[in-house]
Amino acid sequence: MDVPAGVEIAGTIGERYDEILTPQALELIALLHRELEKRREDLLARRGQRVQGLAAGGTLDFLPETREIREDPSWRVAPPAPGLVDRRVEITGPTERKMTINALNSGAKVWLADHEDANTPLWENVVGGQLNLLDAIRGTISFDDAKSGKHYEVTAAEQPTIVVRPRGWHLPEKHLLVDGARTSGGLVDFALYLATCGQLQIDRGQGPYFYLPKMESHLEARLWNDAFNLAQDFLGIPRGTIRATVLIETYPAAFEMEEILYELRDHSAGLNAGRWDYMFSVIKCFRTRGTEFLLPDRNSVTMTVPFMRAYTELLVRTCHKRGAHAIGGMAAFIPSKDPEVNEVAFAKVRDDKTREANDGFDGSWVAHPGMVATCKEVFDTVLAERGLGESPHQLDRLREDVHVTAEQLLDVKATPGDITEAGLRSNISVGIQYVESWLRGMGAVGINNLMEDAATAEISRSQVWQWLHNGVTLSNGTTVTRELVERLIDEEMAKIAERTDTTQGRWADARRTFTEISLAEEYAEFLTLPAYEQMP
Repeated sequence: MDVPAGVEIAGTIGERYDEILTPQALELIALLHRELEKRREDLLARRGQRVQGLAAGGTLDFLPETREIREDPSWRVAPPAPGLVDRRVEITGPTERKMTINALNSGAKVWLADHEDANTPLWENVVGGQLNLLDAIRGTISFDDAKSGKHYEVTAAEQPTIVVRPRGWHLPEKHLLVDGARTSGGLVDFALYLATCGQLQIDRGQGPYFYLPKMESHLEARLWNDAFNLAQDFLGIPRGTIRATVLIETYPAAFEMEEILYELRDHSAGLNAGRWDYMFSVIKCFRTRGTEFLLPDRNSVTMTVPFMRAYTELLVRTCHKRGAHAIGGMAAFIPSKDPEVNEVAFAKVRDDKTREANDGFDGSWVAHPGMVATCKEVFDTVLAERGLGESPHQLDRLREDVHVTAEQLLDVKATPGDITEAGLRSNISVGIQYVESWLRGMGAVGINNLMEDAATAEISRSQVWQWLHNGVTLSNGTTVTRELVERLIDEEMAKIAERTDTTQGRWADARRTFTEISLAEEYAEFLTLPAYEQMP
């Protein structure tokens, strides 16, 4: 392969990899790394400093230094780009070949092609996922499942718009080195897609679109905007062609929504309420603050509790004030063979999406094709009730009745619910099962009729750590101690072994990783960072 000076490919070169690891793509990765890596590292260090300040008794608030941006009524983001006008239902999932085909056949308006939380960054997934996207855009993708004998191909006349989610700023890519240093996983995902598929998408009448995860400040949004401009200039693409939707899924970002839209305004496609990572970030930011920021069992924290309600209403208000789409959160339910389970699951999804549509969201996420029709039906119904006819969004609904304060966003203590032994057991079981799957290369896993990804695993292990290190008493009167957690890990592993051959796969590694991270004196910033070092 023709590799530019200073670039080293440390991963194995597989079949057709040269179609993705092109000289142009590798040159773009090198350019972005050399121009932006120091800023990326500085911004990650800034995250750590903020957490130290919160641990010392600090708080989060709207930034006084950016008040002028928030109060200036004149600016708006770019108008919706082709293919991103109608976002009533979006499906998420990894870029594994069969799931790519299923997403394209799902009937959704948008497919979030996930290289982040629903994906494991094995080298073959990093490059193979890009190959699947390339084949999908070319219209040549198909798949023959050797296990089932089934043949998969795209049959839908109308396919969803592809929006790629690269990895977050915190994740490295160890298989691509520039000047001897690891690169940014997010910039690698972005550059490989843009260089190979960007012009193809433009030729189709759309464009290269992205979902940006886990940002914690408008300065991190500015870094992405600079990456967009560098890349567009390098490839000869007009500035503003790229569009990006930002997931507001960290606690600090909730206080900088308008500033994030402002930094990306020429490239912005809106904001998304990333509910699961948001809960994880609440725990992470205030993990040492005793009972003030304790959340009950994760499955009892609904979107109607006060601090989550404040966050989502502020998101809609902020987006529509600036002409940007507001996209609702994930419905993680997946259909079951049990009719009674399905009845309950579909009712919960319908209630959830009805609340979002009535709040003014322009669309929402589902994790399974079986939930697409329900989500779309709910949004169609609300739009019709509002007399919007064929309008596919609610950008005109400004929600000027919403006035959210910092105190409301921080009001975690008002969340109802108990911390139970069942919740602790569930966190342990789900966490270990997910990590085992992740280490094998599968980042989206169905567990107990829910689609689990890295975000829900992060919540699980973070709650175990927080409850342990704050000496929480469970609803049955038992105090969470190291000995209790270790005993429950033994018991939950025994239950898993009753239905799964734990001598196969990565069960020992998963148990060790989850245990070490949950019991460690120092809180690990991300579960996926130490887990990544265990992968080839």
